[in-house]
Amino acid sequence: MSNNKKVLIVLTNVATYGQTNDATGLWLGEATEFIDELFKVGIEVDYTSPNGGYVPIDPRSLNYLDENITSYYKDSDFQERALMHSIPAKEINPDDYSAIYYTGGHGVMWDFPNNPYLQRISEAIYKNGGYITSVCHGIAGLFFLQDDNRKPLIAGKKITGFTTAEEYLSGKVKKVPFMNETLAQQRGANFLKKRAYKPFAIQDGQLITGQNPFSPREVAHLLIQNIK
Repeated sequence: MSNNKKVLIVLTNVATYGQTNDATGLWLGEATEFIDELFKVGIEVDYTSPNGGYVPIDPRSLNYLDENITSYYKDSDFQERALMHSIPAKEINPDDYSAIYYTGGHGVMWDFPNNPYLQRISEAIYKNGGYITSVCHGIAGLFFLQDDNRKPLIAGKKITGFTTAEEYLSGKVKKVPFMNETLAQQRGANFLKKRAYKPFAIQDGQLITGQNPFSPREVAHLLIQNIK
């Protein structure tokens, strides 16, 4: 695996819970905390989204700003490349990347699972020996990926994501289209979890996944160990 390849950060274009007026979008820290760890060791990133362009931020994630997240939120490069002009997924060349990282926020539950471009990119990176990574609701990007035999890529793999218990605690159970934990198990995955809202990430081969909004740095640390 070449060390000079970038990591592709996947962001949502979905601003509301389905057809409601309840706002969602990217959970900001799940992007900024992850890239912060990568930047510390000189790994570059690009930002993509299913449609490209504007990426809405989940307003609730702005309640969790610390000095670090705020510095990225104010950063003109991050605003420009991630939030305003993310690259359309159909324009991405998978060969440019050593890994793909699916951020969370509830919006991703609508535009990550069945996007053919994201699937093509992820499967190609995996086939090239690269890593598929996610945090929290970003696990939605993994559910329908397939291996060479057209079987679920996550079948038999240890993965984690936002749990059913955490979904109840978030107060959004009636708004979401599915439960991550249930769908992962239906696809044959071995879904692991720790206590609600505690940092937790796990690696199984080329898959690296984190449980919740407190886990992006843990996912990044595992990835860095593999690609540096």
